Amino acid sequence: MTEKYSHVAVLMGGLSAERAVSLSSGKAVAKALEGEGYRVSLIDVGADLAEQLTNLAPDVCFNALHGKWGEDGCVQGVLEILNMPCTHSGVLASSVAMNKELTKVILANAGVPVAKSIVVSRKDAVKGHPMKPPYVLKPVADGSSVGIFMVLADKDHPGERLMETGEANDQLMAEQYIAGREFTCAVMANKALGVTEIEPGASFDFYDFDSKYEDGGSKHTIPAKISSDINDLIESYAVTAHKVLGCRGISRSDFRFDEQTNISACLEINTQPGMTATSLAPEQALYNGMTFGELVHWLVEDASCNR
Repeated sequence: MTEKYSHVAVLMGGLSAERAVSLSSGKAVAKALEGEGYRVSLIDVGADLAEQLTNLAPDVCFNALHGKWGEDGCVQGVLEILNMPCTHSGVLASSVAMNKELTKVILANAGVPVAKSIVVSRKDAVKGHPMKPPYVLKPVADGSSVGIFMVLADKDHPGERLMETGEANDQLMAEQYIAGREFTCAVMANKALGVTEIEPGASFDFYDFDSKYEDGGSKHTIPAKISSDINDLIESYAVTAHKVLGCRGISRSDFRFDEQTNISACLEINTQPGMTATSLAPEQALYNGMTFGELVHWLVEDASCNR
């Protein structure tokens, strides 16, 4: 690949609940890019991002931010104003995909199956079940399974514990619980990279934040041990989700599939998937013969404005 850029600013950290995850992604990306021959500058993103980038004057930004302010279109808008090429998805796709409920409306209209859900305020969710159990309560706009509550029976209602993770007027999504197995599929340049099955460790009830990021917290199996028909279906849903939301670069969609009832559902799409060598999307890229260095190299050279 012919390089368009030489000086890369890696945006990481930031202000969201996923700050620690983003710092890990950013450091891994920076090391890999240096190995690919780029000059790399690390930026821990704050309110002075525009000033930092103006003074630094990099050729391109690698967006390794996760969650609010980095994955929701806000940083992408700043970069557009600065006319600064950036990796991953642009303002529109990022902002839409960050809102789980709006994403589900778009996916359902495109033929991608989603679970039934309703949006409620956190204070109303504290009062009682917003829908018949089993269901999952999650923030409408957050990632990495931050602030998720699994409600499997009446006795499982989280009650006042809900107030420990946010403000009373925060919007939560109560989503029908889909039993069965969990899968994920990354899409790069509009092509599915394969299907991985995710199994949380024995000490975890589901694939929550700790299961995702603790050593031994989960097991990844690629290719997933499923029929070719189910594999192809999940891949096609992931590609459709990527395209219909207007994603760029690489995205990753998560799914549940119940073999007993043949019910499947797309849970969400990640426009800024984790970027360490052992993260799910890089694992799938490696399964396709692309090293982590080659992956981040491709993402940098794919970067542009007006995404």
